[in-house]
Amino acid sequence: MPKDDQFSPPPDLAALRAEVDAVDDAIHDALRRRADVVARIAASGAKSGVALRPGREAAILRRLIARHDGPLPAQALVRVWRELLAATTAMQGPVLIAVCDPDPAGAVTHLAREHFGALTPIRVHRSPAQAMTEVRHGSATVAVLKLPAEDESAQEAWWPALRQTDEKRVHVVARLPFWAPRPDGAPPAAALVISASAPDPSGRDRTLIAIELDGEASRARLVGALTAAGLEVADVLLRRSPGGGVAQALVEVDGFVTDEDARLGQLAPPLRSPVVIGAYALPEGAAA
Repeated sequence: MPKDDQFSPPPDLAALRAEVDAVDDAIHDALRRRADVVARIAASGAKSGVALRPGREAAILRRLIARHDGPLPAQALVRVWRELLAATTAMQGPVLIAVCDPDPAGAVTHLAREHFGALTPIRVHRSPAQAMTEVRHGSATVAVLKLPAEDESAQEAWWPALRQTDEKRVHVVARLPFWAPRPDGAPPAAALVISASAPDPSGRDRTLIAIELDGEASRARLVGALTAAGLEVADVLLRRSPGGGVAQALVEVDGFVTDEDARLGQLAPPLRSPVVIGAYALPEGAAA
């Protein structure tokens, strides 16, 4: 027996490996071509504000998932493209992610890393105000903040600050994680992403509206007023002040709504000053 025979792969396996190599070369060529197009977009001056476009990214991923078939899991496709989108966004300008993560296990930090890429710089803060200040001052591209909850403390409730409509306004632009259901070992957290740039529609979105109410206003009355105005309510978070004079509501409605939407002007008392604080693309794989 020739001594090399025991180490030689069967001819069919060798041919398959050669085919894999050819496919890898084609993928690499396509990546280089995509990067060249992104570089030309950046050079054209067509973009405004930060290069990060969460709605556009969600639309890209949904289109790819819709055309996907074969044995490669769709969640693997999402992971590959998340890294690709992170890399090409960084080509267009510096990107830094500010994260508020008081959890010693770093669940929100891991979630941000998963979404924004393994090589994207991240700076961790212990309070939401610190992370939001980075975005307002332009030292961070976006901030990742834990999903609001009704039982959170006043220090944890970061979303009422987004009611400010001055020149340094920030908005919710994305929700994490984008892919669900979550595999074992994935970060057990949910978060919203805020940016100094306004959200862009993805085609399947939810909008967040902050509303001040009379302290005695009920959740049912709020939902009724929103529904009567033609808004489809998905969720309501209600916070009442200790004195009972004022309540603040964070309302999620289906669709992409802006401050100019005529339906907001139809909201009847006891509602005051509805402000759209952002929108996000609905996650894929499960309902948000």
